[in-house]
Amino acid sequence: MVKINKIYTRTGDKGTTLLGDGKRVDKNSLRVDAYGSVDESNAAIGLAILRTSSKIKKLLQIVQNDLFDLGADLCVPDKKKIQKLRITNDRIDYIEKKIDSFNKELAPLNSFVLPGGSESSIYLHIARTITRRAERKVVALSRKEKINPIAIVYLNRLSDLLFVIARYTNNKGKKDILWKPGKNLKKK
Repeated sequence: MVKINKIYTRTGDKGTTLLGDGKRVDKNSLRVDAYGSVDESNAAIGLAILRTSSKIKKLLQIVQNDLFDLGADLCVPDKKKIQKLRITNDRIDYIEKKIDSFNKELAPLNSFVLPGGSESSIYLHIARTITRRAERKVVALSRKEKINPIAIVYLNRLSDLLFVIARYTNNKGKKDILWKPGKNLKKK
């Protein structure tokens, strides 16, 4: 269990922070940027929780815990001697089952969906786009340093889940706003 005695330590006042292995790095390093973006995704999901049903709230609270595990995974560089918390395939399986469960109640899509329709859906779309950004940051990190590859898969699948439940909260897709390509372009 984590024990936090003091919130401010002043050790980061010069723009550095400690990774989970004790190494000090710049706060704008790829690794810190990646797990910081995962934290942003978690906060956006927390906001979405305020505007959704208890069924989805419970699911998203499980996801929030997974995201903290993922952040812990990312904050420790891969080294043979360090035992670390890892996000695992069973979390991806869990999300895929939830996607399938919600998606079977939705009509198939014939167009892309614009963020909107209901307040709950908008918050979920915001969380989805922030999760996509976190995924891009983790991919960038993976191109420079070794990471747990399941981290990328988890974020990819999570954004899919957020999309599906955003549609679900739009009266099971009936309030979705569909993209109409070129709708506002002047005809020549």
